Amino acid sequence: MSIAEILDTMEYGPAPESDKEALAWIAGLGDETKLFIGGQWKKAKSGESFETTSPASGKVLTRLAQAGTADVDAAVKAASKAQPGWAALSGHQRARYLYALARLIQRHSRLFAVVESLDNGKPIRETRDIDIPLVARHFYHHAGWAQLMDSELAEREPLGVCGQIIPWNFPLLMLSWKIAPAIALGNTVVLKPAEYTSLTALLFAEMCQKAGLPEGVVNIVTGDGATGEAIVNHPGIAKVAFTGSTEVGRHIREATAGSGKSLTLELGGKSPFIVFEDADMDAAVEGVVDAIWFNQGQVCCAGSRLLVQESVEQRFVAKLIARMETLRVGDPLDKAIDIGAIVHPVQLKRIRELVEIGVKEGAELHQPKAAMPSKGCFYPPTLLTGVHPASTVSRVEIFGPVLVATTFRTPAEAVELANNTEYGLAASIWSETLSLALDIAPKLKCGVVWVNGTNMFDAGVGFGGYKESGFGREGGREGLAAYSKPKWLAKAKPIAEKPAPQTGGDAVSTAFIDRTAKLYIGGKQARPDGGYSRPVLSPSGALVGEVGEGNRKDIRNAVEAARKATGWAAATEHNRAQILYYIAENLEARAGEFADRIAAMTGRRKPEAAKEVAASVSRLFSYGAWADKFEGAVHKPPLRGVALAMNEPLGTVGIVCPDAWGLLGFVSTVAPAIAMGNRVVVVPSSSQALAATDFYQVLDTSDVPAGVVNIVTGDRDALALDIARHDEVDAVWYFGNQAAAAGVEKASGGNLKQVWTETVQRDWLSAQGEGREFLARATQVKNIWVPYGE
Repeated sequence: MSIAEILDTMEYGPAPESDKEALAWIAGLGDETKLFIGGQWKKAKSGESFETTSPASGKVLTRLAQAGTADVDAAVKAASKAQPGWAALSGHQRARYLYALARLIQRHSRLFAVVESLDNGKPIRETRDIDIPLVARHFYHHAGWAQLMDSELAEREPLGVCGQIIPWNFPLLMLSWKIAPAIALGNTVVLKPAEYTSLTALLFAEMCQKAGLPEGVVNIVTGDGATGEAIVNHPGIAKVAFTGSTEVGRHIREATAGSGKSLTLELGGKSPFIVFEDADMDAAVEGVVDAIWFNQGQVCCAGSRLLVQESVEQRFVAKLIARMETLRVGDPLDKAIDIGAIVHPVQLKRIRELVEIGVKEGAELHQPKAAMPSKGCFYPPTLLTGVHPASTVSRVEIFGPVLVATTFRTPAEAVELANNTEYGLAASIWSETLSLALDIAPKLKCGVVWVNGTNMFDAGVGFGGYKESGFGREGGREGLAAYSKPKWLAKAKPIAEKPAPQTGGDAVSTAFIDRTAKLYIGGKQARPDGGYSRPVLSPSGALVGEVGEGNRKDIRNAVEAARKATGWAAATEHNRAQILYYIAENLEARAGEFADRIAAMTGRRKPEAAKEVAASVSRLFSYGAWADKFEGAVHKPPLRGVALAMNEPLGTVGIVCPDAWGLLGFVSTVAPAIAMGNRVVVVPSSSQALAATDFYQVLDTSDVPAGVVNIVTGDRDALALDIARHDEVDAVWYFGNQAAAAGVEKASGGNLKQVWTETVQRDWLSAQGEGREFLARATQVKNIWVPYGE
């Protein structure tokens, strides 16, 4: 075709990228790849391997080693051996290694990009211009955190060996998200790339060798799900980081329960793409292209649910259908195509089946008329209109280039539809009225919101979800918490719960004893559903009083009351601070009574009990102070815009208080939670429950709205399980024994709620008993991206 003909027709390419160097590198791996363990290339001990193919052509690229349990064990041992020495290096020394890796990735960027496109099927323009630059950015950014760790994270230390399992949709980028922060803070890693897309991980291992990274710091083991399971279950792993499906994430949550392993999960999504009537329609159409047809829609945060304001729906859909006709599907190495290949025939089959279900349920199918490639795993860009919010394709993550569309009339309805999903990963808002967009963004139950943009990522801005999209963050300062722990934990002793005293028959004689202490639900005293009570005894066995024996129905009632108290999260931080100060004031006014009660329940001397009350008052003042000061941040990623990192409440938090400190343990856990806008269902100390039932009288006189604090007394461990199983509870904190903590973690898998279990002794009277650690546990970070300019 001549230049004149090209200018006349304005047709695209083709503009193929050479795969010569990439295929030569793959051929250099041999007939079968090896595992990267302890800085050396080693054959899988089982001798097993499997084929990896190019999804665009179906051709076999090579055979990958299948790591078994023995290989994983060898990798963990190598990582364990290397970890102390790696952590002992200065931050500057670790930073130099990360900097070297960033430079090597840039130096070999085209090779990485072509291998990724061959192996994954995504367009070369995406791997070249988006994935690889972001990979380098992550290593540069975290080289900075390595340098600054001693000053900025002085009270934290590495976890140890981190087991990391990544998906096939962004093979190298997910590797960088996992490895960079882990090794920057002194951890070592055992990483399993996805079964379908392991090649760039092996190329990265070569870069580790070229950078002179100490042996065992990074270990790469290829394999299928059994390899990942071996990593999850290995006792030498201190932390598991997983990105993948919600189903597998739930299994990992249950498998790691009681192991003591730290866990972060970045799971599925069904993200809304909201278009208001005042949006720039043409820009929003291009936004849709980026949101759902980027990487063939194989993106966990893909804008797969299009919500269009009813007044502009017909015009917008017409523009979108016209734009779909111009999208080119074809060879990923052709720089002129827009959509590449689906990663594997299994995934292609699932996409087809779900689209068929959508049409059967009444959706109207729109696909471009252009012919599809005759070979390879390709699927056209697809739009389903007239979709009901309850339909299968509206609820299920398709993970392909399929967009489902519905309409809304008002902003409130848009929020309701957007939140009508078990997922909560990301959202995109399109409006020329910034005040409207910033009003809607905090109301969306997801971890990332893009305003007039989509699929923007940066190493300095955290990424992660709410609800069944997982917990924890990748990137940003908040992402570092997942790869570090407070230094004091290293010397902490396990909680040793004392056996309950035997009943002595005598009652402690104090004038204020209330033998009919009730539960506290929805701002009212409530009799326990079962009609039973339990004694609170002194160490000598004397009866101090009785409290209600709560059960599962009482927990249900308390959760319902907490869910209704939505106004608390919407209250200003100043208002919440005032109420916390007021609680402290009223507790101080009754300090003598509380000290007497604590002395009676614990057998401690009155001056010692008075110290606990004074510490509780001080703690309330601390969280009154923090209520309007634990603020977010304004990130400046490398684009024209900002990202607003907002600390948001978790929602309804179940708190099972430490048993040893009846009043201080109650206040130290409840106060940070409500200071940040959460509503709580609290199970207080069993042995000192009267401190909590006395405390609700303080709440009654302190303007605390009904339902913000709900108290259910009874068997702590049994009630903890009831809370963990409840799907309307967003997080659980448990302080107690190892066996019960394991039960709580396993039971939480139902809705993948956030869990904080602590089974070691904390010095509640010291600085360990308060501060940023508690506030971080009481919040989750939402990053709102706001680009600016023409």
